[in-house]
Amino acid sequence: MNYNDSHILLSRELIYITTMPLSTSIILANLIIILGILWNRQLHNTPNYFFLSLLVADMCTGVALPFIPLMGLNRDLSFSSCLVAHVFPNFLFLAFLFNLVMVHYERYICIVSPLHYSNLWMHQCFPLTLLLVWAPPLLYASLPAFGWNNWAGSDWDGCCASSQNLIAPSNCSVNRTTCCSYRRVFTNAFLFLEVYGLVLPAILTIAAMTVRVLWITRDQMKNICRLHRSVERGSQASDQEQRLNLRYTRCVVAVSLTFLACWVPYLIYMHVCVAFLISDTKWSSTTVIVLSCIGVGSMAVVPMVLGLANRQYTEPASKLLQKLRYWWRRRTRESEEVTV
Repeated sequence: MNYNDSHILLSRELIYITTMPLSTSIILANLIIILGILWNRQLHNTPNYFFLSLLVADMCTGVALPFIPLMGLNRDLSFSSCLVAHVFPNFLFLAFLFNLVMVHYERYICIVSPLHYSNLWMHQCFPLTLLLVWAPPLLYASLPAFGWNNWAGSDWDGCCASSQNLIAPSNCSVNRTTCCSYRRVFTNAFLFLEVYGLVLPAILTIAAMTVRVLWITRDQMKNICRLHRSVERGSQASDQEQRLNLRYTRCVVAVSLTFLACWVPYLIYMHVCVAFLISDTKWSSTTVIVLSCIGVGSMAVVPMVLGLANRQYTEPASKLLQKLRYWWRRRTRESEEVTV
């Protein structure tokens, strides 16, 4: 085993060690929330069906999470296997992002236009809405399979040859058609269009809708405080107003911390990858692995935060845990009595 083989094995071990715990947590948390929605019949409505679609997409992203950093490694795969290894995780990621935008938009309309919420086109054409958030990501991610790729490129010296040694590593065949790299599957134009035409506008749209909702909430809270003062005929803020202000401040802090923890790492990872892609710089695979694991993993946590914050979604799991805790205490108590 030469240096390149050991480097590939160490990179894969680092990927699995970093992504498997996070992937398992994402899958289990989404399963708990999905079962909570399916268990409670009161939650069987269109908004929760949209959120259910997001949870399914997030769970699929958790399944594909270990394979996303592997896209940065050069592997010995056939053309079809290489396409599947790159196209399928990309499709799941884009489907997750489209579902996330849809859920935010549906809740945004509920707050901004509550009178027109029941007549929203998303509720009238539920199957069409699901088609719009799943079909376009599949079509765009499949473009490399329809010919928009660099597989027939002539300059692939950096794919199968080491920058330090002239001998090709054993993980890449001498036949360059079997050298699988993301540069062979995705063209620069494809990556730029995905990043700045799909991903970044979606994230900015979610951020804009969140800021708008917080602004509307602030105005409504001011109106409530104004009405309360007019009824109480006082000029100073009462305890109820202070509690409202404190609750709003906590909400703003929670949203800000969620954005910083979930979106900023991915934005950093995305722009760093684009910068290195433009400069065509040889950079450490360890850097790619760490940035991709932290960036994609942190973004996949967003639906978990939205779901676990709703007690209706987690109520069945809470009841089950209470029953298990009660059963365990009773069993422990009985065993102690028998021992005595």
